[in-house]
Amino acid sequence: MANFNPVFSITNSIANNLIEIERVKETVKSLPINPKLLNSLRETAKVSAIHYSTQIEGNKLTQKEVSNLINHKVSNTGRIRDEKEIKGYYAALDYIEKLIKDKSVLTEDNIKYIHALVTGGSNSKLKKSEYRQAQNVITDSLTGGIVYMPPEAKDVEGLMKEFVRWINSDDDIPVPIKAAIIHYQFVTIHPYFDGNGRTARLLTTFFLHRYGYDLKGIYSLEEYYAKDLQGYYDALTIGNSHNYYLGRQNADITKWVEYFINGMAKAFNAVCIKAQKQENSKDEFKILRELDAKQREILTLFETQKFITSKDIAEFFKFSARSARLLASQWVDKGFLTASGNGKQRKYKLDELYENIL
Repeated sequence: MANFNPVFSITNSIANNLIEIERVKETVKSLPINPKLLNSLRETAKVSAIHYSTQIEGNKLTQKEVSNLINHKVSNTGRIRDEKEIKGYYAALDYIEKLIKDKSVLTEDNIKYIHALVTGGSNSKLKKSEYRQAQNVITDSLTGGIVYMPPEAKDVEGLMKEFVRWINSDDDIPVPIKAAIIHYQFVTIHPYFDGNGRTARLLTTFFLHRYGYDLKGIYSLEEYYAKDLQGYYDALTIGNSHNYYLGRQNADITKWVEYFINGMAKAFNAVCIKAQKQENSKDEFKILRELDAKQREILTLFETQKFITSKDIAEFFKFSARSARLLASQWVDKGFLTASGNGKQRKYKLDELYENIL
């Protein structure tokens, strides 16, 4: 199996949007977003991702119904198939978050498990999905004409192994562009009969979030695709033939990369504007803005616990024990933390001003 070497060019549009993506990423990173608001924005982004990604594949549940379902406000909607898709996508997002937390890389096994969740629901006893063993064909639902004929089943395993090798290889391709290619190549190989689109979008999410483009977890690209489905499908249609071997195998995919990067820039800008409006709406955000970057980051620990120790600080920032103790002492002096206890029993809580904001 030949090495996978995607063919694309960096157009002016791609270059400009990459610059914009970097600008917004740094802007949002420095925004002192209230932890409660941050959790709310993250939940909204997750619901949006689930709703629009499954909607692309024909799911009929509204965004409110999706929210109610995953937050257990309703037990059923009367649409069993649609509910199963929602729960499966939600479980797959949770699995991806665990992989990111563990600093995992993409492997064939975890790709297979993501697909199993997407198509099988949230059953914890699910087995990994094996690749298709027969040819599949994508047809136009109205005309019945062939839209795309993926590679033969006998080639799928080799293509996926090379695809995963490429994902984890060291290269100088910018992360957003590599994410775009991951999406494209997975649906091009089409290793399953069903669930390829949803799995591709989840792999894209994993890669962006895993390598620093999570934007605090408050954006999703799925709405961009869903709001212009024809544009989405047109951008994915590459080459002179619907046959993989005659059209898409070695095609120039600049058109898709340009589409993807443009959508990413739009999604980043939209969420940045929203976060800035929220950030400027209350006096408490002005207080948080005065904190330095590490102080704002450590606030996430206080979301789930009232007290922390220097050991918690060391583990959170990957500091030495001595550096963590010194930082905690400096924060006490600055009025950010208050301390109690001595020696190994010493613990810290937020000053009342910041605790009230949380």
